[in-house]
Amino acid sequence: MEIDRFLQPKASSWMETDSENADIAMSTRIRLARNLSDFKFPYSFSEDEALKVDKAISSVLIDQGRKLNLEFTHIDIQEILPLQREVLIEKHLISPYLVKESHSGAVLLSENEELSIMVNEEDHLRIQSLRAGFHLKEAYQVANDLDNLLEQHLSYAFHEKYGYLTSCPTNTGTGMRASVMLHLPALTMSQQIARIIPAISRLGMAVRGIYGEGSEALGNVYQISNQMTLGKSEYEILQDLESMTDQIIQQERRAREAILNNSPVALEDRVYRSLGTLANSRLLSTEEAATCLSNVRLGIDLKLIKDIDMSILNELMIFMQPAFLQQYSGSPLQPTERDIARAKLFRERLNKDSVTNKGEDFA
Repeated sequence: MEIDRFLQPKASSWMETDSENADIAMSTRIRLARNLSDFKFPYSFSEDEALKVDKAISSVLIDQGRKLNLEFTHIDIQEILPLQREVLIEKHLISPYLVKESHSGAVLLSENEELSIMVNEEDHLRIQSLRAGFHLKEAYQVANDLDNLLEQHLSYAFHEKYGYLTSCPTNTGTGMRASVMLHLPALTMSQQIARIIPAISRLGMAVRGIYGEGSEALGNVYQISNQMTLGKSEYEILQDLESMTDQIIQQERRAREAILNNSPVALEDRVYRSLGTLANSRLLSTEEAATCLSNVRLGIDLKLIKDIDMSILNELMIFMQPAFLQQYSGSPLQPTERDIARAKLFRERLNKDSVTNKGEDFA
């Protein structure tokens, strides 16, 4: 099946670690919400209209995408297994909403997984551009180029005063949500994050967990995103978020330096205890794995650990999730069975042979 290529245990290009500030800013995402003017919004349209929307958007993307050197694979959400849907969520390629609420939902994925276009989610069209590291403008440019191409062939629901019209009023205007995924262990350990989050919110930004709204900040990973989409241009929104993210990165660096200088032995003990847990456990829950991963990642960033490839940790952050584990076991797993499989995955990936041969099947 065409979907199989997107379910493999190998890193997407947006999981790379060689960009500036990638030790803290793990990835960047731009999402543009659009609706077609000739159809009711997803909250009220019929199944027949949903299919017509999918056909209209998919035909343009597949045909015209080649002008941007893009090849898309169309996946009908209703035609794939529930477990496969969950894997796509865990890889950040689709939203939980597309699985749970949509009519005739679909997604079109680029080969490198940096672009995913969700059809009939909360809106007719959600363009998502993912990039490794802290690259807001680059991610936006890719999404905007694709948006412009689509707008040449599709009639968008647009108001001269209010901008792009969306199902949820909070997205009206630019229809853009920009976010940066940040690893903030030192700010969390020093409890400064409790002060920072309310301050960010007062400035019109949202702080969420690793899987967006309603999710936990597992492994000290937070998403910082804009809340305002109306009254500011895309450029102004990106500038505000970039400035805010720069400040948080600098605060995290100062917090890391303070912990390293003030409590070096305690920090080293924390890092190596976590590495020992990941490398030797026989039972490993999602929460414990995420916490230990965060500590080991911090140890690598601070040069306390020098013989583990950071890309392995980026892969493990995705592959340790429940659906991925079950996908490659070939059968459903009970919670304890998943904890056993997760522990086995970490033991295999954290030995030297696994580091050398990253990306091989762990089933």
